[in-house]
Order: sequence, then C-alpha cells, then structure tokens
Amino acid sequence: MEIRPIVSSLRRHKITAWLLIIEMALTCAIVCNAVFLISQRLDRMNIVSGVVEHELVEIKVADVGLHPDAKARVEADLAALRRIAGVTQVGVASQLPLGNSSSNNGIMLDPKQKMATINATMYQGQNLLQALGTQLVAGRNLGDGDYRDFDSVMKAAADGDPNDARMPKVVVLTQTMADRLWPGQSALGKQIYLGPVPITVVGVVAHLVRPNNFSLGSEYSMALPVRLTGEGDSSYVIRTAPSERQRALKVALAALKKLDPKRVVLQKRTWDEIRESYFQNDHAMAGLLVAVCVALLVVTALGIVGLASFWVAQRRRQIGVRRALGATRADILHYFQTENFLLATIGIAIGMVLAFGINLFLMKHYELPRLPVAYFPVGAVALWVIGQLAVLGPALRAAAVPPVVATRSV
Repeated sequence: MEIRPIVSSLRRHKITAWLLIIEMALTCAIVCNAVFLISQRLDRMNIVSGVVEHELVEIKVADVGLHPDAKARVEADLAALRRIAGVTQVGVASQLPLGNSSSNNGIMLDPKQKMATINATMYQGQNLLQALGTQLVAGRNLGDGDYRDFDSVMKAAADGDPNDARMPKVVVLTQTMADRLWPGQSALGKQIYLGPVPITVVGVVAHLVRPNNFSLGSEYSMALPVRLTGEGDSSYVIRTAPSERQRALKVALAALKKLDPKRVVLQKRTWDEIRESYFQNDHAMAGLLVAVCVALLVVTALGIVGLASFWVAQRRRQIGVRRALGATRADILHYFQTENFLLATIGIAIGMVLAFGINLFLMKHYELPRLPVAYFPVGAVALWVIGQLAVLGPALRAAAVPPVVATRSV
C-alpha cells in the first residue's frame, strides 16, 4: 500500500495524530517499566531459601519469669519434640530465613582490616542446619563438639580474648558467601574474622537465604555453633513430612504446654506461612502494577477506537470517493490498519526513549537495576497488536460503507 497518501492525510489531522502518538508513547514507557518491576518482584518472591520449606513448622514460645534452669528446659523441650511420631529433625533458631528479623555482622579476612569485607547473617542454635534441611556441598556440618553455650560466648566476648576457648571456632557458610570471599578457591580450612575472633570454615551449604536485607546479599549467611540457652524466648524448628505438618504442630504445642503450662506461644506456623507473610507486600505491589498495566492498555485501546471512529466519520466522503474509484473493502481496511501502525511505531519509538529515562530516574533514586533491552521489543509488539486489534472495528465499519451512500453528499 502507498504510504504517501496516508502521510498526507495525517498532516491534515495533526492534533488527532499527535494525541494518539503521545498516548502510545506514555503507555509504552510506563508499561515497559511496570512489567520490569513486576518481573523484579516475581524474582524476589521466587528466591531459593535453601531450606525444605514444605516440611517445616516453627513454634516460638516465651517463658513467664526467670528460670535458672533455662538450658535444661530447652533440652527437655527438644527431647519431647523429637519423640513426636513423624518428626525427623528438631532445632533451635536464633532467627529464621525469611523471618524478617535479622542479626548480622561484618566479616573480615584479616583482623587488621578497618572495614568489613561483607555483611553476613549469623544463624545460631543447636541442630539448626539439619532441621532446616540445608544441602551440604563441601566439608562437614556442625557437630555436638563444636557448640559453645551462648552465655559463655557473651562472657568470653566481654573478656576480650579472641582465642578464648569459650568462643566458637568453626563456621558453616553458603556457597555464595564462599565465592565472594575466596573466588575460585575452596573455602574449607579458610579463616574469617568476627572482629578479632578467628573462625575456621568447616562446611559449605548450597543455599541459605537471609531473614531480610537482600540488598546486602541475599545469601550472605553463615551458621555458628552457638547453643541457645532459652532465656527469654525459644524458637523451635520442627521438620516432618509435608502431610504431617499440621498434626505435628498440634502435638508439639501440646507437648510444650505439658512441660510448662504457663509459657506463652508467640508463633505457630508452617514455613509456607512464613514465606507468604514475608512476601505479602511484594504480592500486593505486583498485583497493583498488573492492574496499572491492564488499565493503561485498556485506556489506550479505547482511545484508539475512539480516534479511529472519529476519523471514519470525518472521512466518509473520502472513503466513498475511493470506493467509487475502485478501492475494495480490503483496501480500506488495510489503509486504516497501516495508518494506525505508522502512528503506533512513532509513539513506541518515543515511548522507548521515555522508558529509558524513567528507568534512569528509578536507578538513581530507588537503586533499581537497569531496564534490560529485551523489554523494549516485547512492549513494542504488545502495543502494535493492541493497536491493530483496537482499530479493526472502526476499519471494518469504514470498509463496509457502500460507495453510493458515501457519494450522495458530494
């Protein structure tokens, strides 16, 4: 089809044409960035936690008053929980992956460093990695002989001797953290420093996500052999078959209450609920962005329909003349579709520039990553398709105008 008559016609309808171009440009810019933000949220929500999520439940309890036998009470709780039918592992946790409450520390490779190499989460608690079901990829797990009591560690830290026997001597960390600290090398046998305290790496796990602070490195995590003594509250991680979780949770609560009816239950939940709770804001934001994209595309499609219908009404005489001169219905249909395609292409080109500008703004003020180039052609194709579908109705009405009716007013 000849493009020149279409361009000539658009020059006589500059305002209408530019309205459509601007509408397409704004939609392209906003939708490209919105889809990118949605993909970022989805990637975040699908993060690998490194634990056997569908096999885990958490029970967090708090004692009423002070108990000098707190350590023995924790051991009694663990023994009672292990006796529950179907329970395969039980651990105590200082914090939990995706638990949204994090204890972190700066990690150094040399005690003389003025600044930490990285910031990492410190998981503590007896039998925690086994209960979480983390996958060991190198070395060994933490053993009973590695553990130090929390109270002893605190006293040793207060005394200031980095080589105090009461301090933990070994650590298990994630593969991501190991690769960051020693690229291309085995982490086993290497030392890290928590302040002046040297700790030897004895094991590496495939994955173990942080409780939060993903911006600091979502898998910069390590497990220290510190035995929690149960002062204040205790968080128990129970591992069982997926189908047994609710039953195990109910029986575990009864067992803990039997040992101390006065204790307060602060949390009782499956790991699916932990993940859902942590990502609830991301779910809401993704849903909102999807709604914005759909609304923009619908408004754009309606705008195209409205403007195309307006042009059809204005051009009835022109359509009639073309039909009288031999133009077929297909010719009229192709004319309007080509016209819409040209306007959409100009709008999309401008929209891509705007999308890039918006992304630069978001990168500067909200620390978002650069918008991948792949989103531009996807957005362009989507808008071309929407434009062609939206103009189809008015174009078919234009093609259906009989030549004799259109030319009576000439």
